[in-house]
Amino acid sequence: MTIAIFLAVLFACMALGMPVAFALMLTGIALMFHLDFFDAQLVAQNLLAGADNFPLMAVPFFILAGELMNAGGLSRRIINLAVAFVGHIPGGLGFVAIAASVLLASLSGSAIADTAALATLLIPMMRNNGYPVGRASGLIAAGGIIAPIIPPSMPFIIFGVTTNTSITALFLAGIVPGLMMGIGLVITWLLVSRGMQVVPQPKQSWAQRRHALLDGVWALLLPVIIIGGLRGGLFTPTEAAVVAAMYSLVISLFVYRELKLSALHPVFAHAARTTATVMFLCAAAMVSSYMVTLADLPAQVAELLGPLMQSPRLLMAAVMLLLLVIGTVMDLTPTILVLGPVLMPLAQQAGIDTTYFGVMFILVGSIGLILPPVCTVLNVVSGVARISLESASRGVWPFLLTYVGLLGLLVAVPEIVTLPAHLFR
Repeated sequence: MTIAIFLAVLFACMALGMPVAFALMLTGIALMFHLDFFDAQLVAQNLLAGADNFPLMAVPFFILAGELMNAGGLSRRIINLAVAFVGHIPGGLGFVAIAASVLLASLSGSAIADTAALATLLIPMMRNNGYPVGRASGLIAAGGIIAPIIPPSMPFIIFGVTTNTSITALFLAGIVPGLMMGIGLVITWLLVSRGMQVVPQPKQSWAQRRHALLDGVWALLLPVIIIGGLRGGLFTPTEAAVVAAMYSLVISLFVYRELKLSALHPVFAHAARTTATVMFLCAAAMVSSYMVTLADLPAQVAELLGPLMQSPRLLMAAVMLLLLVIGTVMDLTPTILVLGPVLMPLAQQAGIDTTYFGVMFILVGSIGLILPPVCTVLNVVSGVARISLESASRGVWPFLLTYVGLLGLLVAVPEIVTLPAHLFR
């Protein structure tokens, strides 16, 4: 009965078009009434506790770092570097999109920000060179969702805080799956780009490539600093976010000099608006999370999934399928906040490595960003490319199948994630 009330209230609120944060709060309040101990003061205390969390301080700084990178020219230089080295080969701009996706993922950690930057710069180039716009849009959308997997990743931070999982461990465990996503896209693009009548980019000389590399070296240093600092224990993920923001600010203002002091206000304002949205979601989720724990929802779900609890791989397959379905109607952050506290105890009871479960949870949630009908990232690409969502959906399906295949591989062989994670740590 408790599970039915939880799901019915949550999805009814969302079906009415209510913002997710308010839907989460009302779900928690509905559970309070169901358990017969509604207390407005308890709602307020949990709202405050949801936002008053030290690890969540990383979120505004990583958001700010992403805004500064786009405004200060770091993102553009990463794309120029990829064009210099692989733009001339057949289907080269597709490989540019993949390489830039992986590199940008290691800078900002935001799927939407990376996708918008890539689409704005690459889709006009691909359209002018004869690439099918729908397929190009699908590739860029598929590349954009690598950002939540390769550190630094804001979804990993939110998941770590919500489920009490080590954020540093999640960061380091995401490196190999993120690179595998990039390799999968390369193989798929090799197959789908055959026969495309496109105009290749002119091959650049080694002098031009060296110039592009030197021009982009300051941007390339950022992931080295973040991963090296985390691996060496020099700073925590929260401190890494501050380092990323300050580094991006200094490079944008004083090295590349593309960001003027007068332009800082809109950059900071946009970052503040995005931060407010995310933090309010986290605060509201604490109300429902508190009630999920109090109503012992994880135990009830475990009872429903009882036959699978003895087989971790079957349980993982069932959970991943559930998350794929949820991903079609819910964005990544609400999915983490709603289902993270419910499903993590199940994983622990089944003996599943919590870091591995976190990586897989975020991977499936990221795939949901390109699954219609919600498909936030796909909507961003179709808006920038000025094509219909239907055309972008047709363009993304080969890459979506690749990701589903990768997901199956990681469920079958969890050591692909767990062994490198332990080695990095």
